[in-house]
Amino acid sequence: MSGGGFVGAGPAAFAEETPAAADPAARRRNRGWMRFRRHRLAMFGCAAILILVLAAAAGPWLIPFDQLHIDIRNRFSPPLVGGHVFGTDQLGRDLAARLLTAGRLSLAVGFAAMLLSASFGTLVGVVAGYHGGLVGAALMRFVDAILCFPTIFLLLVLAAFITPNVVMITLIIAATAWMEVARIVASQIRTLRERDFTLAAEMLGASSSYIMFNELLRNAVGPIIVAATLTVARAILLEAYISFLGYGIQPPMASWGNMLNNAQQYLGSAPWLAIFPGLAITLAVTSFNFVGDGLRDALDARMDAG
Repeated sequence: MSGGGFVGAGPAAFAEETPAAADPAARRRNRGWMRFRRHRLAMFGCAAILILVLAAAAGPWLIPFDQLHIDIRNRFSPPLVGGHVFGTDQLGRDLAARLLTAGRLSLAVGFAAMLLSASFGTLVGVVAGYHGGLVGAALMRFVDAILCFPTIFLLLVLAAFITPNVVMITLIIAATAWMEVARIVASQIRTLRERDFTLAAEMLGASSSYIMFNELLRNAVGPIIVAATLTVARAILLEAYISFLGYGIQPPMASWGNMLNNAQQYLGSAPWLAIFPGLAITLAVTSFNFVGDGLRDALDARMDAG
């Protein structure tokens, strides 16, 4: 009887588990998510990014000081004095309010530059990787030619000829950050170009655009996500760099970079003016790099094959 009961219960029990167990994509997603969760630095990066985004979004509304309010009588107040958590700057403006408002701008520039550079780099990489030949060679030689110039040099040259506002700074950062994405995508597409599913789509008469954007691009999403995450960190760092040199966001609008620029002459007398923006930049850039490393491990197909 017990044997019959086992046989009767078996198919029904197994029927519920079979679809999930038989779905290779679901198994890969589960394994990837487990690898990402085990990556402690990546989880720390996610938590830090969430805190930075929430603080930048809601923080200025919660602080009882306006970031542009000047109080000459409270110039250079140290942290935790007079209700100023991070102290005040050379004009008596609350540093915490300015830091969080600057975070909105720096993070917005980072995410916007990432979207623009990842989109354009992906388009160039897909076309170059799929077509190959003269078209692919011309596109990739153009990418190589731009990469021959130091990024900072290109950035400063472009910044010297534009009006330094948020939109233009975002555009020039994106213009100097898409090449790495294009190289990664082109390499991935060339590999996928020889796979059976691509050859089958061509034999069935699918158009080139359909194969590129529905077959190949869909299977190259993993490296693109990793590259885009790392591009956010790079864009934040580049914005801070050119603003620190005076070519980026201009006062009274605050960014982490121009806050450092304004603080450099007070390093001895009021070091907190440089410490807090520097910590914010370091935390943001490091966190995005940690998340990128975690995503690279989670999306590594070789680990699934093993």
